[in-house]
Amino acid sequence: MSAKTTIDPRAVVHPGARIGEGVFVGPYCVVSAEATIGDRCRFEAHVVVEGPVEIGADNVVSPMVSIGGPPQDLKYSGGPTRLVVGDRNRIREFVTLNRGTEDGGGVTRIGSDNLFMAYCHVGHDCQVSNHTIFANAATLAGHVEVGDEASIGAFSGVHQFCRIARFAFIGGYSVVTRDALPWVMTVGNRAKSYGLNTVGLKRRGYPKQTIAALKKCYMKLFRSGLRLEDALNQVESELGEIEEVRYFLEFVRASERGVCR
Repeated sequence: MSAKTTIDPRAVVHPGARIGEGVFVGPYCVVSAEATIGDRCRFEAHVVVEGPVEIGADNVVSPMVSIGGPPQDLKYSGGPTRLVVGDRNRIREFVTLNRGTEDGGGVTRIGSDNLFMAYCHVGHDCQVSNHTIFANAATLAGHVEVGDEASIGAFSGVHQFCRIARFAFIGGYSVVTRDALPWVMTVGNRAKSYGLNTVGLKRRGYPKQTIAALKKCYMKLFRSGLRLEDALNQVESELGEIEEVRYFLEFVRASERGVCR
């Protein structure tokens, strides 16, 4: 027997909205005609779902959240852009998730199993992967990419077009204006890298050999005094068979803004 969908009589849900099974929509929520909400989602009081939005299953949304509002971009002219959200995300109070822009790809995309603490903001055309943690008031400007299992500290801001790598750790109150490295602690205003996050790697069960290889990679690239290209080639020849090292090197090589050193 399918779970029952419950819509509080004080909520305003457009008849054109597509609502899955077992969904709870609390009092004073507003859901637009162009919204699609997956099974077993829960929306507490005063949540606004606006514009073309696709939301997956089992998401839990706290009061006063705005999902799918128009981008905060003066060039936006009202085009049919979207926000796509995956499954099992926890979205706390006063979070804002904006749709994309016409010239920025048109879609803001958020993966699954993410935690957005209170007052976070995801700007237009951002691409957020899976299992990330956004601490209170962490903010992404437009066009930011965030890799799997990245962590962004409280009250930190990320400049537009930056990339936050897989497993990156951004400390609280940081201002990130370049790409943040994988498995590295990036902290400050302007943010700099402060070495490998060895504690996090151990907690996640990485083998000692992998941790040692990543540490050697980081030290060779940014502490050896070698030209970056020479250091990249040297690390690739010595440690290129290790998957995590290959990703580290590929991330640095692909950087257009430069990385936080």
